[in-house]
Parts: sequence; C-alpha cells; structure tokens
Amino acid sequence: MVTVVNDDNASSVLATDKPVMLDLGAVWCGPCQALAPTIDEMATEYEGRAVVAKADVEESPDLAARYRVRNVPTVLFLKGGEVVDKSVGLVPKATLAEKLNALL
Repeated sequence: MVTVVNDDNASSVLATDKPVMLDLGAVWCGPCQALAPTIDEMATEYEGRAVVAKADVEESPDLAARYRVRNVPTVLFLKGGEVVDKSVGLVPKATLAEKLNALL
C-alpha cells in the first residue's frame, strides 16, 4: 500500500531503516497521473521490504522545497533518511525498480 506523505508526517515516515521511494507529483500533472498505477504496483510488490510513498507538491510545499523539487513527477530514493538517487519525469517501471533494488 502506498504511504501518503505530507508536510506534517514526512519526518516520521521518511525516518525508517527501510529504503524509501517517494513520488512527488500533483493532481494537475498528466505524467504524474500516468505514473500513479506504476507507483501503486510497486507499493504492493515491495511491501515489507521498502516504503513506497507519494506526496502532492501543492499540498506539501515545505516537503517540495526541502528536496528542491522543480519538476513533477520527481521520484526520490532515500536510504537512512538521505536522498541517494532520483528520477525526474515519466520513466518506465523497470527504471524505478532498478533504482529501488539497488537500495535493498
């Protein structure tokens, strides 16, 4: 299940010992909506091994500013609370899986 992250819960959700894949997007963004089913699939596939989360940059401007998100969708890969990789734009599931697998 996808974890919803916002400005209020980001610190607690992202401070985990598991790798985190955080999708930052917006409801008005076409590529973000196209990526959503992939994020949902990966949340199911990686359940228990990684945290798959998403945040709306319009609803969480502090989170977007903290990670200097300029374009959406931006998918951040975190380990130990630190960003170790990222992907910007609509990318294939295989690309996201490769980046997340590298953190497992």
